[in-house]
Amino acid sequence: MLIFDLDGTLWDSSVSVADSWNILIKNETGKDRGLIPEDIKRNMGKTMNEIADNLFGDLPERERYALARKCEVFENSYITEHGGDLFDGVRETLAELFGIGAVMAVVSNCQEGYIKAFLDSMDMSGYFIDYEEWGRTGLLKADNIRLVMERNGIDKAVYIGDIQKDSDASHEAGIPCIWAAYGFGEIRDAEGKIDSFSELPAELKRIGYL
Repeated sequence: MLIFDLDGTLWDSSVSVADSWNILIKNETGKDRGLIPEDIKRNMGKTMNEIADNLFGDLPERERYALARKCEVFENSYITEHGGDLFDGVRETLAELFGIGAVMAVVSNCQEGYIKAFLDSMDMSGYFIDYEEWGRTGLLKADNIRLVMERNGIDKAVYIGDIQKDSDASHEAGIPCIWAAYGFGEIRDAEGKIDSFSELPAELKRIGYL
């Protein structure tokens, strides 16, 4: 099974996320926090509560999490309509992998509904057999990786992600990691590396997965 991180690996939705959060926050509070895509990128890969802590740390904990939950719900509908930017080669390479019988899933530390918003906005649900997210299970990424593997009867998998937390989670789950080096961060100990998504099939062969 190929298990993908989402933000920084398959796409960049930071513009749509920042826009949606600014709209919701202005409507809810009357104030403009002026979030920009770089604010979002810096927090990609963290759980939604961690993001709320970083972006709304001036608010009492109860208020910041309540505001984040409202942002998440609005963000999902906004992204379903407006989408994000797929990285170069993602659509073509996923089609190639699907065509040779690769079993694929998505696991992200995002809110519930975000992966479905990605799949719907990009018309990609047919490529993936399963997905899981922090917001639905309350579990961290390593546990969600294990969960997806277990419920699909998979004992061999590789995780593709772009930040060190992705590698840490995949290794905790007992599987190798391929670093998407075009993404939002760095990985020190990945078993493989791709500088563009289209390099993935060759890298999978190199590490002995395909």
